[in-house]
Amino acid sequence: MEYLADNSQYTVQDNIYIPMRDGTQLSARIWVPLVAWKTPVPAILEYIPYRKDDLTRKRDDMNHAFFASNGYACVRVDMRGCGASEGTLEDEYTLIEQEDGVDVISWMACQEWCDGNVGMMGISWGGFNSLIVASKQPRELKAIISLCASDDLYSDNMHYMGGCLLGDNLSEASVMFSFNTLPPDPDTAGENWRKMWRNRLENETPWIKKWLEHQYRDKYWSEHSLCEDYSSIKCPVYAVGGWADGFTNTVFRLLENLHVPCKGLIGPWGHKYPHEGVPGPAIDFLQEALRWWDYWLKGIDNGIMQEPQFHAWLQDSVPPSNSYSERPGQWVAESEWPTKNTSERILHLGKYTLHPHAQAHAEDEDDFLSIQSPGSVGISSGKWCSYTATPDLPGDQREDDGGSLVFETEPLEEDLSILGRPWIYLKIANNKPQGMLAVRISDVALDGKATRVTYGVINLTHRHNDESPSPTPINESFNIKIPLNGIAQTFPKNHKLRISISTTYWPLTWLPPEPHSVKVFYQSSYLVLPTLSVEKENFGSLSFGEPRGGKHLDTSKIFPGDHNWLIYRDLASKKWIMEVINDNGCFKINETGMEVKRSSKEKYSFIDDDFTSATGETLTCNSFTKGDWHTSVETRTVLTCSKEYFYIHATLDAHESNQRIFSNNWSYKIPRYNV
Repeated sequence: MEYLADNSQYTVQDNIYIPMRDGTQLSARIWVPLVAWKTPVPAILEYIPYRKDDLTRKRDDMNHAFFASNGYACVRVDMRGCGASEGTLEDEYTLIEQEDGVDVISWMACQEWCDGNVGMMGISWGGFNSLIVASKQPRELKAIISLCASDDLYSDNMHYMGGCLLGDNLSEASVMFSFNTLPPDPDTAGENWRKMWRNRLENETPWIKKWLEHQYRDKYWSEHSLCEDYSSIKCPVYAVGGWADGFTNTVFRLLENLHVPCKGLIGPWGHKYPHEGVPGPAIDFLQEALRWWDYWLKGIDNGIMQEPQFHAWLQDSVPPSNSYSERPGQWVAESEWPTKNTSERILHLGKYTLHPHAQAHAEDEDDFLSIQSPGSVGISSGKWCSYTATPDLPGDQREDDGGSLVFETEPLEEDLSILGRPWIYLKIANNKPQGMLAVRISDVALDGKATRVTYGVINLTHRHNDESPSPTPINESFNIKIPLNGIAQTFPKNHKLRISISTTYWPLTWLPPEPHSVKVFYQSSYLVLPTLSVEKENFGSLSFGEPRGGKHLDTSKIFPGDHNWLIYRDLASKKWIMEVINDNGCFKINETGMEVKRSSKEKYSFIDDDFTSATGETLTCNSFTKGDWHTSVETRTVLTCSKEYFYIHATLDAHESNQRIFSNNWSYKIPRYNV
């Protein structure tokens, strides 16, 4: 990473308080170009709950110092209840969060260093609220950049997918359980810091309770989802994602449904800004963002809106691995999306099967194959969203294919490239009133290794819609359409394309209430691939260049961390255990003297065919030390189930100077609604 910001061109104002309409004060860190005090400039807002003074300080300096050096005032705000901001944070994407965002934008536009034009950008939570705040149409907001975010809080977030409960629902709830209870820095918040901390601790309720109380699409999810009304967005949108991220489908939907100037960019990355993107190649994204801001906030006609609307990284074939530093491929440029450069290629499952009794290609539409997967299918699935704390990517799919129904083409006679969202149409019958299906597409190399390219899951009780799930008819056939995640991928000549179908996908999705068997009527089932034309005009002329950033934060590593996934199988107890270790070690911010230590562990387990034995457990530990000031917060959340209920047990312990100053625990019993 090359750092280009010249700190002689801007000043940094720490801990500026911004008043909200109800009197709550939000803490901000502001980068102001020196020229702005004489000639006001546009401003850029990033508004998230992740502690600007320490946890995101490195990233904030990298991004906002870059824009400040190029003539933009940048405002990084901690949401209420976070960092040094007052109040409490009660849930994600609430109405009060949106109103606060509108108030901050209005405040920014009135400052002497701002010319009244404001942009908003962010990744993950910051990408979500950039979209939802824009839907409130603040008049000062002229454009946004939304990265790794979703327009649909129910079906394309980290809570549910296809009506299935995601494992990331537990892990994300645990992350916020930890963040919501952290103390403000006394040097920032002042003598009131202990009262603010106590307020957070006493008002915390684990969010997983709320998320499990809404297991299908209802008003809780829909009233704050942009997909309910795309026309509410009136400003230009740049949507960015990564193929290893969990939110990529949003980019396609925004390009298809927004009625404003819109651009899209999808690279090979996980849940990271593209200039820090892993898997690589990372790109000079901040320069691309600067061009966007120059056009929409300064009125500079730099040609960005005459360039292709959508750029996607077309990935080459690679051997399966849980970790990649780079994904080889090339940029594909599309002048518009949906594009005219893709066509539907249909693969009928009856023609591609590994099962000898089905290879005769019988024409009887009642021919079927059955599958009842063991609970261990999904062990090689990786995480729903790669946070680049690798190894969290899917491994060799042969391990999961052993418990799946597998269909496979003959060796390809020529390269096959796809771009977009595949989908599969299945005629099936289920032997239980509840159940699920997971469908995977893999690239099978000459040596037999299988690399997952994309996948989709569905709760069969959601076969009609997510609003009103209903039990499946037992042993009666019905049709179902399952969308798979969007992707850009080339399958090389002589490789095979594999379709794998399973009735479990643990722990990416929670296990069904009990094992179930599904018949697949393969003569009436088919896969649809968005096949990409490989004509030269598809390939982009735009080069994004090598990554650059603003200021480099000076830190000292006190001790290193560890990132690992461990899988155990106890043959005596028939228990499977997966542990996900995400230990960030300890580092010191030399500029402020703050020492930060963070670690978390997730553990998922089940016993053989007893799907009610499924258990998820998370542990987090965060500590902050500055001189003789030392605080720490530890949380534990355990999710278990029966056929009829989910059970939550959570604990919280907070320490100051090695003495426990607060402790609480929670227990909940929540009915399962067809999940």
